[in-house]
Amino acid sequence: MAEQLSQSELDYPFKLLEYINGFKISKVIFTASQLGVFDLMLQCQKALSAECIAKELHTSQNGLERLLDALVGIDILDVEIINGKALYSSTDVSDLYLAKASPKSLSNMILYQSQDIYPLWNFLPDAVRQGRSQNEKAFGTSSKDTCETPFRCEEELLKFMGMMHSTWVFAAHDVVTAIDLSPFKTVVDLGGCTGTLAREVCLVYPYCSITVFDIPEVVKMAKKHFCGIDDCITFKEGDFFNGELPEANLYILAGIIHGWEEEKCLQLLHKIYAQNKPVEAMLNENRRGPIFSQLLSLNMLLQMEGKERSPSEFFKLLTTAGFKDIQVQRTGKCYDVVLGIK
Repeated sequence: MAEQLSQSELDYPFKLLEYINGFKISKVIFTASQLGVFDLMLQCQKALSAECIAKELHTSQNGLERLLDALVGIDILDVEIINGKALYSSTDVSDLYLAKASPKSLSNMILYQSQDIYPLWNFLPDAVRQGRSQNEKAFGTSSKDTCETPFRCEEELLKFMGMMHSTWVFAAHDVVTAIDLSPFKTVVDLGGCTGTLAREVCLVYPYCSITVFDIPEVVKMAKKHFCGIDDCITFKEGDFFNGELPEANLYILAGIIHGWEEEKCLQLLHKIYAQNKPVEAMLNENRRGPIFSQLLSLNMLLQMEGKERSPSEFFKLLTTAGFKDIQVQRTGKCYDVVLGIK
């Protein structure tokens, strides 16, 4: 049942108004990140006036002051009035997640959401009417070309890989600990991109051998921008749809299944047909959430060919591919875990 509102809430729809204005909050964060507000605040480590910040960032004081006030309003920055003058300072959230220098920074995710996802959502009415991707209207590419779009130049590829890295920086630990993976000694992360999730597997299960399997362009960039000297994982180039897969007793498909139509998902699952653990965001069976997965499913409609699935839909998909022992474990956060064993 939907939440029953009180008469006062019906008289003035606070929550509804918050939702309606939600896109403005996203754009405030995108803009502050793009301008370098959070980086400057972390670097200075002291309260600054709007005039000082505007001078450092080469913006108008009038516009920046309004942006800073909005960031204070959503608890991302703090402000103190001293002698009638507003002085702005960073918070733990902005320092930890929004400044580029932080190891847990979401700045790459913000950049991708702002430049690639935000414009696409302008075409949501068309996507709902037509039931298909709107990439062609937004960017001049079809859904068939979506997976190739990030690879047209090094800058676009690096932006996409940065977004994937940001995602797994804060989500990887919950995923790899949701189900005991200690019985699996040889692991392949299909489409593992930067290797961030794979490295978390190494940390939690140090005796396993893990390989990231991705296309040559991604592997090259991962080694150049996301690998350390003593990396605990290895990379292998290939195409998991059209080429041979490395041998393993556990295959990870993290955010892979949701990108494709049923037929293509089954093609890949049939090909694996071994111990397999796809990682996806799952819908509740009663269709009442979680909202993260519901919005992500709409995003897949706009951007690609796939969708988010409920546990029963995953069960059907995996049993059709031949898997028998299927476990589902929710993490309570962005991504959940499904383990299918032959």
